[in-house]
Amino acid sequence: MRVEIWSDIACPWCYVGKARFEKALEAFPHRDQVEVVHRSFELDPGRAKDDVQPVLAMLTKKYGMSEAQAQSGEENLGAQAAAEGLDYRTRDRDHGNTFDMHRLLHLAKEHGRQDELIQILYRANFAEERSLFAEGDERLVELAVEAGLDAEAARAVLAEPARYADEVRADEREAAQLGANGVPFFVLDRAYGVSGAQPAEVFTQALTQAWDARSPLKLIDDDGAQACGPDGCAVPQQ
Repeated sequence: MRVEIWSDIACPWCYVGKARFEKALEAFPHRDQVEVVHRSFELDPGRAKDDVQPVLAMLTKKYGMSEAQAQSGEENLGAQAAAEGLDYRTRDRDHGNTFDMHRLLHLAKEHGRQDELIQILYRANFAEERSLFAEGDERLVELAVEAGLDAEAARAVLAEPARYADEVRADEREAAQLGANGVPFFVLDRAYGVSGAQPAEVFTQALTQAWDARSPLKLIDDDGAQACGPDGCAVPQQ
């Protein structure tokens, strides 16, 4: 069974939702038969690469709330993250464009390191003092290496803006086609969708329901048809 997760590194609920989903997956009896694929979704796709600003300033401008309201929201998110065992800095974080991070995640997918990289990027954005956005490409290269990727391969992707750009845009178009207008968005076997950072119990229910609904292959059987099997091939008799 395949689970696809549309998310953005700048999305705090994606950070929390991933932890809740993984809690459910860890307890799922068929977890070894579940493939998890991370898909790209930008919350702020029009933001310039060098446009970095404090999270509180972004929230007050985008949602028209006061700074006190924005800070209260961050404190609430910090509490939600802590409940899942996650570190979360509620002050002095910044916000920026995530397109290059999504391109690197497609590189990581090719090398089987996608989950490692997305978790490292989340940690860097939400838990560490160093900025994920203001230090330039070398910061992303450093994190890619931590995830097990080759430094020169990561630098080559970042130096060529077209690399994996089509893959990122394809993920985003697909999200729109599936009806996802926010993230995190979880799609199980292209049959069930879960929107938002739901409690682990909801993910458990979704995993179970999707697994149980998988239909075995229905054969149109012809007893007279010849075939080959482990014991050899049927030979027509005269």
